[in-house]
Amino acid sequence: MADEIKCACDSTNVALFSCSGASNVGQLSNQLAIELTEKGVGKMMCAVGIGGQVPGLLRSAEGCDRVIAIDGCPLNCTKKTLELAGIGIDRHILITDLGIKKNKDLRVKGSETSDLLEKVSDILAN
Repeated sequence: MADEIKCACDSTNVALFSCSGASNVGQLSNQLAIELTEKGVGKMMCAVGIGGQVPGLLRSAEGCDRVIAIDGCPLNCTKKTLELAGIGIDRHILITDLGIKKNKDLRVKGSETSDLLEKVSDILAN
């Protein structure tokens, strides 16, 4: 159940990096990271700051035990940003692989988020 999502990575120091691109799946990625943070799965961090090579944000990311990258679409901007910064990724979640088609609607619907939380709970449990 979504209320009981736990990261299967055996660490309390988990970084969550998400896309926040100009599409439905980008916004869903961002909302998913917020929901996972609120549920205690990990701590949402700033992917743009990593891309901008902000020293404090890089140190914070490097100090995490596990990193979860959440991308909206196959462009994989979050994953590529982390890789370019030399930050290892333990889990990569791709929203379009979870059955949501990309479009230009920027409004996140509650039902989409709750459905994603269910799917991601299965991914993180394994």
